[in-house]
Amino acid sequence: MEPLEGSFVGTTSSEEDDPFPSVKERRIPICIFFRNARLILKFDELGREIAQIALPAALALTADPIASLVDTAFIGRIGPAELAAVGVSIALFNQVSRIAIFPLVSVTTSFVAEEDTIRSVSSEAQESECLEACSIENAENMELIPQNESSDHLSELIQISSFKVSKFDQMPRRRHIPSASSALVIGSVLGLLQAIFLISAAKPLLNFMGVGSDSPMLTPAQQYLTLRSLGAPAVLLSLAMQGVFRGFKDTTTPLIATVAGDVTNIILDPLFIFVFHLGVSGAAIAHVISQYVISLILLWKLMQQIDLLPPSFKHLQFGRFLKNGFLLLMRVVAVTFCVTLAASMAARLGPTSMAAFQVCLQVWLATSLLADGLAVAGQAILASAFAKKDYNKARETTSRVLQLGLLLGLALAVLLGVGMHFGARLFTTDVGVLRVISIGIPVCCLF
Repeated sequence: MEPLEGSFVGTTSSEEDDPFPSVKERRIPICIFFRNARLILKFDELGREIAQIALPAALALTADPIASLVDTAFIGRIGPAELAAVGVSIALFNQVSRIAIFPLVSVTTSFVAEEDTIRSVSSEAQESECLEACSIENAENMELIPQNESSDHLSELIQISSFKVSKFDQMPRRRHIPSASSALVIGSVLGLLQAIFLISAAKPLLNFMGVGSDSPMLTPAQQYLTLRSLGAPAVLLSLAMQGVFRGFKDTTTPLIATVAGDVTNIILDPLFIFVFHLGVSGAAIAHVISQYVISLILLWKLMQQIDLLPPSFKHLQFGRFLKNGFLLLMRVVAVTFCVTLAASMAARLGPTSMAAFQVCLQVWLATSLLADGLAVAGQAILASAFAKKDYNKARETTSRVLQLGLLLGLALAVLLGVGMHFGARLFTTDVGVLRVISIGIPVCCLF
């Protein structure tokens, strides 16, 4: 006996078409952590898609903190006061940047993934209509051809159809993605505003962070912050472009660009710091150059794929960005306020505590950003799945990403605890700084 249509047992309605989670998952949301948990490390189609996006994204995200770690290691050889000064400046620069970066990148990734999926589906439909039209035209022409001549004209018709299809395939492939153009404009404007703000208010901001006028950290901190702020437009523009590439599920291109820029930074650091004797200013100049290298590479690659200039100003989606990015902005402000407050309190304790805080913060960022690769993969796949109304894949992706994030977090906690215990001397040889770092290691592991 066949089950009744719409019954809960053997229902004919497909799970893929059900936009709602099960009753159990609605009542106990934590159940999503255990959904198909046995598949957490399975390298199936979903696992491969997550890995292809997450691994390059994680490497790209950690490349910049690793470059900052290299900066920290080089500057630590100058002295603890300079290391602490750079730590305050980097903390201040990063907190101001993150207020704009995370909402911009996250919203861009979702919008681009959605628009690209819709565009791809529409393009496939147009190609299918073209092929169908060619087939109908060939059939009508064959009916008009005498039977004895049909074989002679058949090859000619096939060639004509092939030419039409190939002509369709050879149409310009550069995509028109309005949200991508909007993100680039917003990123450029925010970058310029950030540079002007940080350069003009460098000293008051450092005083607010606890670096007083009589502090030995003030002069090097002001030099580093002012010079590094010149790279703010490149930083925000490059991150906006990375959001576009993530929306395309292409995290390899941002990885290549980021590695190229960071290698440039690592090469120029000792050259400017020790050969040209520029000290912390040399480290800032090297970092700024590396950011513009990253931006130029990404811009060159992006120009090959999309139309950067929209048909008109009305095609830009500033309102959509502001509406969807507001809640993300509030969350980022709350998080950055906590980190900025911690850096300010450390700076008030003196150069030794601030230097230790800088080392712990940069190591923590470098390791924790590995998990953000999973977030990038989940965001891109979810946006594409919802655009296709594939709700089952959205649920499976959510569960798998959460499970992998929990597993990765536990592994990183162990790695960080062991690594920092033995590797702290790579950043400084000051006994006082090393002692404070040893106190901060358990806190880094916990979070």
